[in-house]
Amino acid sequence: MNELIVIKIGGDLISKGLPEALVDNIVSITKENKIILVHGGGDVVTRISTELGHPPKFIVSPKGFRSRYTNREEAGIFTMVMAGKINKEIVSALQGRGVQAVGLSGLDGALVRATRKKKIVAVDERGRRMLIEGGYTGKIDGVNKVFLGLLVDNGYIPVISSLAMSKAGKPLNVDGDRMASSLATAMGAENLVLLTDVANILVAGKSVDALSIYEAKTVIEGIGPGMITKLYAAIEALEGGVGEVVISSGFIKNPIELALEHKAGTVIKK
Repeated sequence: MNELIVIKIGGDLISKGLPEALVDNIVSITKENKIILVHGGGDVVTRISTELGHPPKFIVSPKGFRSRYTNREEAGIFTMVMAGKINKEIVSALQGRGVQAVGLSGLDGALVRATRKKKIVAVDERGRRMLIEGGYTGKIDGVNKVFLGLLVDNGYIPVISSLAMSKAGKPLNVDGDRMASSLATAMGAENLVLLTDVANILVAGKSVDALSIYEAKTVIEGIGPGMITKLYAAIEALEGGVGEVVISSGFIKNPIELALEHKAGTVIKK
């Protein structure tokens, strides 16, 4: 096949150690396809940040996005845990199985560039809007396709943490699902697979096996904060030329294979 597939590994799959079944499936998939892995790890960051005396703060946007507010101290811890501990654990697991994995963040080779947000609009517990400093959070605006292409075309598997580089060369926290979407779009991937801890998207309490991009846009306002970012990432990827997106559980056997075969998860197409 030799297609390019971008896979996002959600933080829930990492918090207690990467499932062996998932590692097995990644190894199997790499034999016939080009792979780019993006990983989260927010739960691990939260635990370590709290242990270090800097409990995280989370904010919700008017559209329902829930995100980590990243100040200077949190940015340092986030970088240490995401680009260090979590990234290297995944790389080690794959290297131990003979996969030529390369651990990266968006700063390496200016792989993923982002603009630092000056202000962020959030809502409080009463639903009132408030304007706060942007901190060390960024919006992706560029991907170093040449650098990433060199790795992929020569048989390496990039394992990328969700950190981007600011214009000043500083690390910025960016959403992992949106990063995966940006990479899939920039590299012309055939598929984007977003692995999480749930089997399907739920619409009005019912499990959905497939959505068109139009349907996805229609139901997105009713999707909970845990899924809304993934659905936005899926829509952006499809509008950027990616063939299809699948949101599925990473805790099952052969999760990537089943997602690509439409035997698991929710498939989103144009």
